Amino acid sequence: MEKDKVMTEGSHSDALDFQKVANKVSFITIIENVLLSLFKLFAGVVAHSSAMISDAIHSASDVFSTIVVIIGIKLASKESDREHPYGHERMECVAAIVLSMVLFITGLAIGVDAAENIIKGNYETMEVPGVLALVAAIVSIATKEIMYWYTRHYAKKLDSSALMADAWHHRSDAFSSIGALIGVGGAILGFPIMDSIASLVIFVFIAKAAYSIFKDAMDKMVDHSCDEKTEKEIYDYVISHDDVLGIDLLQTRIFGNKIYIDLEIEVDASYSLEKAHAVAEDVHKNIEQRFPKVKHIMIHVNPYEGEEGKC
Repeated sequence: MEKDKVMTEGSHSDALDFQKVANKVSFITIIENVLLSLFKLFAGVVAHSSAMISDAIHSASDVFSTIVVIIGIKLASKESDREHPYGHERMECVAAIVLSMVLFITGLAIGVDAAENIIKGNYETMEVPGVLALVAAIVSIATKEIMYWYTRHYAKKLDSSALMADAWHHRSDAFSSIGALIGVGGAILGFPIMDSIASLVIFVFIAKAAYSIFKDAMDKMVDHSCDEKTEKEIYDYVISHDDVLGIDLLQTRIFGNKIYIDLEIEVDASYSLEKAHAVAEDVHKNIEQRFPKVKHIMIHVNPYEGEEGKC
């Protein structure tokens, strides 16, 4: 009981640390998006750039996306309860799926608008934008690329699919601003169609990012096993234990961003129940220390029956 209590307190502490770091990143993202959208809106109005005004609205909509990330991570960090004994990690995957949908819809809107402009060809009535719109686009590209790498760093550190989705949202904004930059520059040079062509290319990049995020989240939503390299590392680590004479079964599954393991090990048949149990406890503890992403391990002990198990 005491051990279970310590493990629960440790898991709760890890969840709080995870949530604290993720919330810090999300808070910075919200502040950045609000300030950037206001600046781009100002530049779009003053410089008479519809592309920059649209880009400002795009950045403002990202605040909603980040709020979705915060909610998803908060729910995923909740402790296990009677109705959810395995925890709530998959709620983060739900947040990532929602973000992938928002990302795709945003990109689709850009692509459809660009296609309509190319087909209709209504460029004569467009007002030539000012230089301030170019400056705003450059500032947006630099800011969003920095935010992409910043958010991506913590997404990898925390193994957070929701934060990774938000990181790609930053990069999609950078692509969008690149389109605005090309469009504004092309309009100034007398080639307004460049705006629409660039937007179509941006849509392809955004759609690809949305698909990658969606696929990763869905893989974590279902009982997907770990990759072969991770399973082999676990196998080799377990079999290296002095009292483990063989492994009859090793199954892994990913639940959210955590790993669950079902393991059957062979020990000397002459061992007492107490000693065999101690071996299983030691293996259990060692795996959790060696592989921090492992949340739950079910170990069954079998009597050693041959010379083939131990390599």
